[in-house]
Amino acid sequence: MNQSKRVRLIISGDVQGVGVRAWVVRQSHDLALNGWVKNREDEAVEVIAEGSKEKLEKLITRCRKGPEVASVKNVKVKWGVATGEFVDFQVVY
Repeated sequence: MNQSKRVRLIISGDVQGVGVRAWVVRQSHDLALNGWVKNREDEAVEVIAEGSKEKLEKLITRCRKGPEVASVKNVKVKWGVATGEFVDFQVVY
């Protein structure tokens, strides 16, 4: 049984203005995850994603590295229960 999970990521470092949000959207589409990504006022990028635990773990691994133009210093991870509220993955403002 492949039960959906939810994960909240706070990605910090040099991660705004360098294409991280679009990159996270591409990674999430590649992994068939639903949710959103947005810039935070504290210069971090926040991600809420839902899908299988295996695919979410792949997203976390990718986010720890980030796109080449970004400099990821830290990724805070908080697991939760999926709500099923998302139908795709997008940037929110």
